[in-house]
Formats: sequence, structure tokens, C-alpha cells
Amino acid sequence: MEGLRASAGLLRRGRLRRRRQPQPHGGSVLSLPLRPRKIRRQLRRSVASRMAALRAQTLPSEDSEDPSRRRAARLFEWLVAPLPPEHFYRRLWEREAVLVRRQDHTYFQGLFSTADLDAMLRHEDVQFGQHLDAARYVNGRRETLNPPGRALPAAAWSLYQAGCSLRLLCPQAFSPTVWHFLAVLQEQFGNMAGSNIYLTPPNSQGFAPHYDDIEAFVLQLEGRKLWRVYRPRDPTEELALTSSPNFSQEDLGEPVLQTVLEPGDLLYFPRGFIHQAECQDGVHSLHLTVSTFQRNTWGDFLEAVLPLAMQAAMEENVEFRRGLPRDFMDYMGAQHSDSKDPRRTAFMEKVRVLVARLGHFAPVDAVADQRAKDFIHDSLPPVLTERERALSVHGLPIRWEAGAPVNVGAQLTTDTEVHMLQDGIARLVGEGGRLFLYHTVENSRVYHLEEPKYVEIDPQQADALELLLRSYPEFVRVGDLPCDSVEDQLSLATMLYDKGLLITKMPLTLN
Repeated sequence: MEGLRASAGLLRRGRLRRRRQPQPHGGSVLSLPLRPRKIRRQLRRSVASRMAALRAQTLPSEDSEDPSRRRAARLFEWLVAPLPPEHFYRRLWEREAVLVRRQDHTYFQGLFSTADLDAMLRHEDVQFGQHLDAARYVNGRRETLNPPGRALPAAAWSLYQAGCSLRLLCPQAFSPTVWHFLAVLQEQFGNMAGSNIYLTPPNSQGFAPHYDDIEAFVLQLEGRKLWRVYRPRDPTEELALTSSPNFSQEDLGEPVLQTVLEPGDLLYFPRGFIHQAECQDGVHSLHLTVSTFQRNTWGDFLEAVLPLAMQAAMEENVEFRRGLPRDFMDYMGAQHSDSKDPRRTAFMEKVRVLVARLGHFAPVDAVADQRAKDFIHDSLPPVLTERERALSVHGLPIRWEAGAPVNVGAQLTTDTEVHMLQDGIARLVGEGGRLFLYHTVENSRVYHLEEPKYVEIDPQQADALELLLRSYPEFVRVGDLPCDSVEDQLSLATMLYDKGLLITKMPLTLN
């Protein structure tokens, strides 16, 4: 509670802006971890049973009783199988391009298809430029050929027939399956998981070589596509902060990976890796790209921390308020960079000492809360399992029947046991001396379509809310919440339950 109050005070001093030390790349492009042949054979055997179990579950089952974080871990395990997730994160994440060849054309079946895209064009308000791009790459140049207005089937399929790739932006807004997939996966990354879907006609290429500012997972859904992936050209492009312009073939060296993706295959590459893809042999391609970790670096975090740390240091430590030497321009600056003047040495040492002291004033928790708030705003709304739906406000049997509402009046009591709907769906943040609980349960499936959703929390109920946030997935008895009164216990629990943020251990019944 005291930490939240301190965070709220620090944040009043300045506005936070959202905005990398390059890491070395080494080793080979992998389809399995590079190990001696005997060990690789043992690894393949050891993952065989796990692959068989995971192969059947494109998405976690909705009646799963696993905590939400475990569901996310299982989904990611399925996504990168047979690579062990711990090996992927320790050795490959942000370092290597990775090919997982499965020889199973049904692996991603049910996630999305060209039939789904066709139905979407017929029945949804898909707009060119906003939801769908038509582009082609011919003679070293990329062309975008978006007509104005709605992407009706006649226009979209005519452009496809003319050699254009169709890129569906934000498919989770239209496809419940893609929404479910990303909503679970985002908890694994602790960061927004977005996606695009690309349909490329035979014997064509839709986009020029380029690199992106996201970690990319390419899931081949239909057809085949030839991919070429290149390492960053120099250290400044490693883990790139922004996407690149289009490159010409002359800008590129030799690819570090060249492969034809088949349905069921997975390709991963870090931000800053240049890539291009084309269809050959008279076969179309449909793939889904999952993107994550955009502007989620140490540098972005410190960019928010340091201005606030400086403000706090100047307010609280007189050393930061002392005046500069009157003559410092006589020995500092580029024209004096080769000077041996001892005053210059003393000046540089003073700067190092003050910069080192800044760490004591850094509002690290406050900035972490603000980034968590941003993640909550970025996130897709949660996907509920059958159990979560039945035990939350959504499962109450209240309805209109025979001219009147029925089954009204079920209430929480001090004996009711509750926990949060899912892990990571809410964050308690102090701002301007007040406490707000930001949450995802009312978010749109369209990115930032609406403002952040929140409820204001009485400071007297903060300890109880912190207990609920920390205790998931364990249940807490309402009467055991650390509040000053029974009324406070019941009002907090009822407000959270009515918002859809809590589930009960047993279904609520009429008193």
C-alpha cells in the first residue's frame, strides 16, 4: 500500500513516454538445438510423447481448470514444439532465426483458412487500407493497390487474381479463433501479441525485403512459400527499434536461412532480421504472423525512469542543485576533448558520481506500473473457459421470463470464496494520489479502439485488493479480506464480481 502511494506521488512529477544494447548473434540457424547426433536422436525420442499430446490442441480447451498462466505456457509449448520452451528462451529468443519443420500439414488446422477469409469478406465490414492491404512486388518495386472503401469479394479476389498479396490486419477483430489464440498467448509474453495474415497468389511476391521491430513467429497454414532470412547487416540493426524501409536485392548479402515452409511449419526470427518470401511452383500460400515485444526494451524502460529520477534527485539532493563551474566552457566541449586540463578530469568524475547516484532516486516500481497499465490497455479481452464463465457474473441464471426478470438476488457473503478471473487481467496503479484498477475485461478486440478501462479503488480497500491480485489461483474467503469492516469487504468483492473480475469457488445461489 505504501509503495502505491509513493508511486502515485512520483508520477505527479512528470509524464511518462513510451518508447537496447545490441546482443551478439552466434551459432547456426536451427530446426532443433545443435547437439551431437546421438543426443539429437535422444531429444527427438524424448519429445515424441509430448508432441503427440500437444498436436491435438490447437487452442487450450475451454473447460480447462488450469490457471491462466499455465494455459498460456501450454499453448506456447505447443507453438514451438518439439523445441523445449526453456531452451528457446535461453538460447534462441532475440538471437537466432529458427525453423521448426513438422511434416504435419494438419498441425495448425482450425486456426484460420482461406475459407475463413472469404466468409469474412462476404459478411464483415472489412475496409481496404484499414483492415486489408493488397500489394505486390514486381521488378524490385513494391506497389500497394488499395481501392477505397469496403473490401468486397469481387474487388479483393480480382486483386489477388492480378498477382497481389492480401494482408489482413488485426484478424483477431474478425476471427474468434485467432482472438482466443492471441489472448492466451499474450500472457506468456507479458506483452501484446498481435497478428497479420498473408495470402499470396502462386508465382508472386507481395512485399520487398525489410526488417521489423517485433519478434516474429510465422505459422504456415496453407500452401508453400520460399523464405529467405538475413542477419542484421551491422550492429546498429540488431534488435531494431523501428522497422526498416524496403531494401533492394543489392542491399542484401547471403541469407542465413533459405527454406520452403509447408503447412504446419514454424519460422521464428528476431527484430532486425531482414526477410522476404515468395510463392513458387503454381501454389498459393497462407500464413499467420504473430508479433510481440515491440518497444519493450531496457532502453524504453530507462527512457521513462531517468527523467523522473532526475526530477526527484534535484528536489531531494542539494548536490544536483549546485551550480556548474563558472569556467567549465573553457575546458569542456568537443573543441577541448583532447585537453589534459585537470579541471576537465574533475568535471567528468563529478558527472559520473551524479549519474551513479541517480539510481537511488529512480521510481522503478512506478514506471513498471505504468508499463503494466499500458500492457493492460494493449491487451485483448480475456477468453473464458467454461468453468470461468459458469463461476463468474456471466454464469448467473438471471434472465427475462414471462414478463419479468427472474433469478435476481444472488449475492456474495462473507463466507463466499473468490479469486481473480485470470492472472494478469488487472493492475492496481497509483496516479495523482488516487488508486485505479486497470483491467482488460471490457477491452475491444480492435487495438486501442477505446480508452483504458478502470475502476477507482478506495485506499482503505487497497490491501484487500492486493491480496486478491497476489493470491491467484488460490481462493480467498471474502470475510478474510483485510478491510476495516464487513461492509468494505462485501462492497469490494461485489464490485469486482459485478465487473466480471472475480469468480467464486461455487456458483452463487439465491438467498
